[in-house]
Amino acid sequence: MTDDYISFMEDIFAKTGIDLSLYKETQMKRRLTSLRDKRGYRSFSSYFQAMEGDRELLEELMNKVTINVSEFYRNRQRFDVLEKKVIPHLLKKNKRLRVWSAACSTGEEPYTLAMILSRFFPREQLEIIATDIDPQALARAKEGVYHERSLKEVPDKIKQAHFTKEGSFYRVHEDIRSRVVFKEHNLLADAFPSRCDLIVCRNVMIYFTEEAKKELYFKFNQALEADGIFFVGSTEQIFSPEHYHFKVFDTFFYQKVNRTSAALDVKAFS
Repeated sequence: MTDDYISFMEDIFAKTGIDLSLYKETQMKRRLTSLRDKRGYRSFSSYFQAMEGDRELLEELMNKVTINVSEFYRNRQRFDVLEKKVIPHLLKKNKRLRVWSAACSTGEEPYTLAMILSRFFPREQLEIIATDIDPQALARAKEGVYHERSLKEVPDKIKQAHFTKEGSFYRVHEDIRSRVVFKEHNLLADAFPSRCDLIVCRNVMIYFTEEAKKELYFKFNQALEADGIFFVGSTEQIFSPEHYHFKVFDTFFYQKVNRTSAALDVKAFS
């Protein structure tokens, strides 16, 4: 790792609170070098100096770092398992559900959860927290308007029930939007919510170092209620889940098996 890139990581952390050292170096450095070169800078130091006076450059970098790629019902079969197996499991114990969609990007995932869960719970019995590090992504999520390509996995009957078509775009109905509370949150630095029955964090852990992932798995476990479920992406199988006090519930679903006393400072936010 070059001194130029190390200094750049330190500067970005001081400015934004994003610790690039916790991301896989090869992938992230390649991504950012391409962006830097595209903008005509020869070094990371000159690139950062330019950001100091150009908010758009910084926002472009943030978008590149936070990797906002999402769609409704992404990997549809896993959402079928959620609906047919996971939710019935949670219903055995709970009359209310607290759900956290972590690294939610532009909102497709938490709205998908809201659409599914709305068939089981009235609004007052359901709390969905959706968080992301990128304020621009969250602003788009709150607006709730998506190009039709984001809905390619959505069945027609669900489109008709929960969306209004506006040309090539679809607007999520207010009844679904009102079920989700969006908040800015840095997975690698901020306190986690607590008392969650279901946590969904998909397609982001693959970008983190092994050390960062290990700490996050413990923190996700602590954020869950006893027997709660952790739902990960289709390329993010947890090896040796018992080490983090999980057991396999179904493919890419992990159940908390006991409360851990690991010495991590996990203060809840409301």
